[in-house]
Amino acid sequence: MDFKAQLLAGIPSVLPAKKIRNAQLSHAPVRRAVLNVPEKKLSIKNALRYFPEAWHQELAQEFLSELENYGHIYMYRFMPDYAIYARPISEYPCRTPHAAAIMLMIQNNLDPAIAQHPEELITYGGNGSVFQNWAQYLLTMQYLATMTDQQTLNIYSGHPQGLFPSSTAAPRVVVTNGMMVPNYSSPEDLEKFGALGVTQYGQMTAGSYMYIGPQGIVHGTAITLMNAFRKKGFYGKDTAGKIFLTAGLGGMSGAQTKAGNIVGCITVCAEVNPKAATKRHQQGWVDELIDNLDELVKRVQLAQSEKQTVSLAYIGNVVDVWERFDQENIEVAIGSDQTSLHNPYSGGYYPAGLSFEEANEMMANAAEQFRINVQDSLKRHAASVNKHTARGTYFFDYGNAFLLECSRAGADVMAPNGIDFRYPSYVEDILGPLCFDYGFGPFRWVCASGDEKDLDLTDRMAKEVMEEIKLTAPSEIQQQLQDNINWITAAKENRLVVGSKARILYADAEGRAKIALRFNEAIKTGELSAPVILGRDHHDVSGTDSPFRETSNIYDGSRFTADMAIHNVIGDSFRGATWVSIHNGGGVGWGEVINGGFGMVLDGTGQAAEKLQNMLFYDVNNGIARRSWARNKEARFAIEREMERTGNLKVTLPNLVDEELLDGLGIG
Repeated sequence: MDFKAQLLAGIPSVLPAKKIRNAQLSHAPVRRAVLNVPEKKLSIKNALRYFPEAWHQELAQEFLSELENYGHIYMYRFMPDYAIYARPISEYPCRTPHAAAIMLMIQNNLDPAIAQHPEELITYGGNGSVFQNWAQYLLTMQYLATMTDQQTLNIYSGHPQGLFPSSTAAPRVVVTNGMMVPNYSSPEDLEKFGALGVTQYGQMTAGSYMYIGPQGIVHGTAITLMNAFRKKGFYGKDTAGKIFLTAGLGGMSGAQTKAGNIVGCITVCAEVNPKAATKRHQQGWVDELIDNLDELVKRVQLAQSEKQTVSLAYIGNVVDVWERFDQENIEVAIGSDQTSLHNPYSGGYYPAGLSFEEANEMMANAAEQFRINVQDSLKRHAASVNKHTARGTYFFDYGNAFLLECSRAGADVMAPNGIDFRYPSYVEDILGPLCFDYGFGPFRWVCASGDEKDLDLTDRMAKEVMEEIKLTAPSEIQQQLQDNINWITAAKENRLVVGSKARILYADAEGRAKIALRFNEAIKTGELSAPVILGRDHHDVSGTDSPFRETSNIYDGSRFTADMAIHNVIGDSFRGATWVSIHNGGGVGWGEVINGGFGMVLDGTGQAAEKLQNMLFYDVNNGIARRSWARNKEARFAIEREMERTGNLKVTLPNLVDEELLDGLGIG
């Protein structure tokens, strides 16, 4: 069968031959064996319900083998024979182009050039899954290929529940991932219920079909890094020869080296997985690979003396780098970490003192000892960071639960009050007050044609819109606009595209709507040859409630609540989103965050123009209103400005309290 016929077929009518995993691809670490005998039987029973009874005898033994060997039933036999990548939208069978756009995005998430562990359906973060197994993928693609614009597909943690009658105004797909009853949302629960095949960790943009490869985080990292250098007084003056030391070259973290080059510093990024480091080097995201610590020291010293801009991937453990740089008195200007510490004991963090292979073996077969090694490594890691910061290094937590897991391990990372961390989250110090509170966040789009010319045209349109806005924008947001004008100007030459023809920039509600309207009009007139798919990272103004990341700069006590994310996804759904998603756990870990996202297809119609204005406006201002109520002064400015611009917006504003009044109450 050809590609379209295979999509339409769904679960094949004839049992396919057994498949062997591709040894050339990176594969997910073996998950811990957590099920007892009755639960193993239930897991297999759950998996077999996708298939006719005549196949059960053969598949049952195979699924048991996967469960025992990998800790999860992936159903490798049902991996499709066709290549998976984002094809032009015209190549997908469909009854509504909006469904075809979603198929394009799903395949982009699973493209081996993009996905961290493609055969395990994991896009990034070690366990950020699009689906739990290949049967779910096949069924979902079949549903999308046959649905009309008066149906909605419900996805329960990767499982396509079915097509339900709805309206053209409703979302075409509603996605939930990992939504647990609160008392069953511990990391141990994720392991158990994930192994049972009834839930999954969708990360942020993995399980919501909106990942665009490392480009998304390149932009956020570049904005964060240039402002970190501004805090040190270097950016715009002398970043060349200054060191940014970090770790992680996997999915999202793979962007750090490219961002360092854009900012103009020396980036040293440690990665324990040679395949991940090599992949980023081959893709042009890192300049040089080094696997010897002595060689790394010499190379860094040369780069410092010559004030080079260069990105160096060290294949090894970052703890060794921090400690060796301390011994050699190598000055680190900026430090962070982007290992997947939301998942510290199942492949998200590799402890010092063990090889990559030794760690994977211990993880699967000596879990308690591995836990001890991770905690000991985190103590060493934090202790070395502390030595560097005492000499002037600016260290920030990159929202990957680094400080949280260090604190749980007993590392010295707490502030004197014993409550806060001694280092800020990058949202507390940088992205919160400078971007999110003003409404600036990650607006992204994908040209569904797959045509480079369409992407070039959208780049030009977006730049023109931002330049027009900047002419009359208040001084408070001039820097944000200029940073993003600079970004989009250099985007093509920085070779950021991997997979779909996608782009990202930071914009506020005004910018997002005006850019989207420009795109929609160009589709209508034929300037753009096919629809454009809008979306964003969940890491944004309104989409995510995450007390140690996105909402870490909210200080009224509400940062542990999740009302904003829930309202965001519900509000987007009836204001025009093509699909919506809500997840437990993206970014900083299962049980630590609730995050929501959307996708919207622009097709050049008047209906699309109306939807985009309603939805994009709410998607941003819901969060600004909440941040203003938390007494964030930048958000107060932004929402008051928005109420002046939009007559029918009425937001509750806080009355400020004199601190001397509270101090005089004699509260003991």
